Amino acid sequence: MSSSLARAVTCYLDAQGCGANGLCTTSFDGLNIIRLSEKTPPSGMVYKPSLCITLQGAKAVEFGDAIFEYGAMAFLLVSIEIPALGRVTEASSECPYIGITLDLDAGILREVMSELAQPPVPSNDQGIGVFVADLSEDLTDCIRRLIRLLDNPAAPPILWPAIMREICFWLLTGPHAGEVCKLVLPDSHMQRVAEAIHLLRANFTKPVRIEHLAAAAGMSLSSFHQHFKMLTSMTPLQYQKQLRLLEARRLMVSEDVNVSHAAFEVGYESPSQFSRDYVRRFGTAPKRDVMELRSFII
Repeated sequence: MSSSLARAVTCYLDAQGCGANGLCTTSFDGLNIIRLSEKTPPSGMVYKPSLCITLQGAKAVEFGDAIFEYGAMAFLLVSIEIPALGRVTEASSECPYIGITLDLDAGILREVMSELAQPPVPSNDQGIGVFVADLSEDLTDCIRRLIRLLDNPAAPPILWPAIMREICFWLLTGPHAGEVCKLVLPDSHMQRVAEAIHLLRANFTKPVRIEHLAAAAGMSLSSFHQHFKMLTSMTPLQYQKQLRLLEARRLMVSEDVNVSHAAFEVGYESPSQFSRDYVRRFGTAPKRDVMELRSFII
């Protein structure tokens, strides 16, 4: 089944005229496919609550101090918005990396959980809001049918919600249901921290006041720090710094903004401090990093 799914996705990409390297958006909002014929340098993005599936090849994603690696027919589930660095670690022209990202719909998850005769019990695991697991046969079947729907423009509006409900059902009744259910539990620590993250993301270029974030989460300062670090593997200030560095990197690579301007644009007062933070995060100076990224894109 795994090879047939990879073949189905490959056929779809070829039919759509997607090249050997790049992201292919689909008619489903929140469903994207990527194919790469070579390993990649670390690229940054803010992960939404989503299911990130590798069909072929392998990938590693770094969230703060935590690194998750997953290969063919495994998935990474992200339950809270987190900035991260991801890189493809296994790919070739003969066997390219093929991955699918599927945004999780909290509304559908909530509906499905409310209809379960025995809803999952939240796990007591105090780890980051991310985990890696093998793709079950049931989930594999759902993804294969999603891909088949893409060939029929009339099918998605009618059948997409039903398949999404099915995906949510398998996640909420599978071995990691205790983690998945935390996405939609009312007034959970995860939901409270998510409120603070929303505020932080909307104002990441401005000086952050932890007291305001804790108030948005409805927590004491000590409790907020503890749960924020537990769920994201970062402190709020480290989280903000990652947002700033990722946005500055995007400005320099995509919009040809120079180093100093990018630093000021994302909230840094000192270009030299920006460069030091940049090197610590990406392993090389901003100008050199941008040149390498552009050469890879080309």
